[in-house]
Amino acid sequence: MILRNKAPKASQRMIVGLASAMIMVLASLGAAKANLDDLQLQGMGTLRWMGLKIYEARLFASTRPNPNQLTQLPFALELTYARDFNGSSIADRSIDEIKKLGIGSAEQHQAWRSRMQAIFPNVRSGDRIRGIHRPGSGASFMLNDKPIGSIDDAEFARAFFAIWLDPKTSEPSLRRELLGLNASQRP
Repeated sequence: MILRNKAPKASQRMIVGLASAMIMVLASLGAAKANLDDLQLQGMGTLRWMGLKIYEARLFASTRPNPNQLTQLPFALELTYARDFNGSSIADRSIDEIKKLGIGSAEQHQAWRSRMQAIFPNVRSGDRIRGIHRPGSGASFMLNDKPIGSIDDAEFARAFFAIWLDPKTSEPSLRRELLGLNASQRP
């Protein structure tokens, strides 16, 4: 007599669904990491607050990005922190900057904050968080070259990277440095 473990069909469907979702997330993160090999440093700059170095930012893309077409291109923005920060504070500050840009609704801000708080770890001086823009799809994130999560929402990705790359950013000089723009090329 052979005994078989017969799980209820609903449980089997849930297990298959969870496994499929995990495979899709891992494949997405793997593809994002592979695409980084095609990207080259385009610009870099330092964010300071009251003279204190907060982080160094570096923008990677396959070609010099046209500021008006950024949402159509894959790119990576890497922040190397000069100080320790709580991951939840990073998410909160990101939402504050997105709100200043006038992007998204209150409901989106709440959802995005929650997703970022779940992904962003506490960072120490020297840690690198890299955000990878996946056009029309969302953003993936890495900490010190290890995948930490993704947000599959193209509107979130546009809003998040606008913090640094939108013409209305609160840090226009950092934007110009990242995009490699000189005074005569400002859009």
